[in-house]
Amino acid sequence: MRLTRVTLAVAAGALAPALLLATPSFAATPTPPSVAAAVDTGSPYDEMDADDLRVAIARTLADPASGRRVIREANELLDGATVEEMRAWLETGHRLAQAEDDQVAIVRLLGDPDSGRRVIKEINELLDTGTPEQMRAWLETGHRLAQAEDDRVAITRILADPDSSDALRAAAGAALDDNTPEGLRHFLEVGQYEVGS
Repeated sequence: MRLTRVTLAVAAGALAPALLLATPSFAATPTPPSVAAAVDTGSPYDEMDADDLRVAIARTLADPASGRRVIREANELLDGATVEEMRAWLETGHRLAQAEDDQVAIVRLLGDPDSGRRVIKEINELLDTGTPEQMRAWLETGHRLAQAEDDRVAITRILADPDSSDALRAAAGAALDDNTPEGLRHFLEVGQYEVGS
């Protein structure tokens, strides 16, 4: 068995230079024009005039995800920035301002009494190693899913509580059967109080 491995290793070592010389060099292969054009697209803001840049900035003000820093910087730009300043902010500044606003929103969730174990765990992971894109994605979808898991746990505790009435248990069971993040949250915020204990 050992002799076979040694023989294969010697054969591979002897054939390697021949195989390398026989294959085409990828470095010498010119890049097709269509690929080169796709790689260097530039910024979508490069060709915009001052009015178009102002419209793009105004759209950030209408975005519900815009926080204090984004709103403050966008308003300052609309009050009298140069074309170059507006373009630079749309290309990089907006992302940085949004990242700060997202981080503030995430930290606030740590103090929210509705934030359970999964929400807190994911927030701590994001604050430790999350990128601005990951924070934005978590706020848009991940928080909702993490909160739903925490809500399921809270509703299960209501079911397990011996002091819960039959009507409350039935409503809790219906919320778990529905199993939508919105339905779970509605039960905890409103439904359980409508049924009573």
